[in-house]
Amino acid sequence: MFKIFQSFEKLKVLIIGDAMIDSYLWGGVERISPEAPVPVVKVQKREQRPGGAANVALNVRSLGANPVLFSVIGDDLEGDNFLSLLKEHHLSADGIVRGKKRITTIKHRIISGSQHLLRVDSEDDSAISEEEKQLLLKKIQENIPKADVIILQDYDKGLFDKQLIRDIISAANKNYVPTVADPKIRNFFHYRDVSLFKPNLAELKESLHLDIDPTDTASLKNAVRSLKEKTSIHSALITLSDKGIFIDHEGTAALIPALKREISDVSGAGDTVLSIAALCLSLKLPPKLIANLANIAGGLVCEHVGVVPVNKKDLLDEAMKEHNLVN
Repeated sequence: MFKIFQSFEKLKVLIIGDAMIDSYLWGGVERISPEAPVPVVKVQKREQRPGGAANVALNVRSLGANPVLFSVIGDDLEGDNFLSLLKEHHLSADGIVRGKKRITTIKHRIISGSQHLLRVDSEDDSAISEEEKQLLLKKIQENIPKADVIILQDYDKGLFDKQLIRDIISAANKNYVPTVADPKIRNFFHYRDVSLFKPNLAELKESLHLDIDPTDTASLKNAVRSLKEKTSIHSALITLSDKGIFIDHEGTAALIPALKREISDVSGAGDTVLSIAALCLSLKLPPKLIANLANIAGGLVCEHVGVVPVNKKDLLDEAMKEHNLVN
């Protein structure tokens, strides 16, 4: 197991997707506002973190690999703050395109203790311009031949469309670079020929119009079979929330139950699952090992409040502790 984690350090990972700022106000509630029946939060701490696809990059970095992030942000003050956050977290900004007419997405979260009180999103989810798309694609294509794996993280904020997805996957396949995609509904059926497709259960149900039992392997296998017929994907990794993870890869289909944990916050767990699955896929690890490591990693970040990347040492320690489960 230790050698696998060492191997992560040799990998170059391209992360393409909607990047944003995760903004937090942490505080305490001692009274209800006299102006309206809402709690008054006395702010104790303010924090900003790289979010969305940038959180995937943080996870990849935390696991020891070399991430390169590609995204389009606004040419605004928040965009400046985002670039400062990348620098602070030792992430390259070489793949970032700034759009003159876009705003940088921010998710503002107000939290008291471990309780989310409110989230306010500032965003532009319209499609990026053709000029922005071509600038982004040029940067991506220049880096594909040097990549070990490519992650497409779709938060449905306007970065991806059918043509961009097709161009990226086509270039990756020509260079024999595996691709891993985390879709949203708008582009769900556009990820044709992707190496590993990672929707969650709700997205799968809505897109396929199927009633899927997350505790039944046969039901999940049937759903993936239908998915493959519609999209020509090679493999699938389905996150099932508190029911665990299902993988269908290289002739192996397995349902991996979630481990018992004290869940504080599920935000960002999908980013972590995506990151570890991509690294494992690039190393050609066995399907059950990929799913088990992703399952453990996703669970670990749920023990923290707010969106955080997985800790490599914690993941290795738990994987060693759960050795029989992982193997």
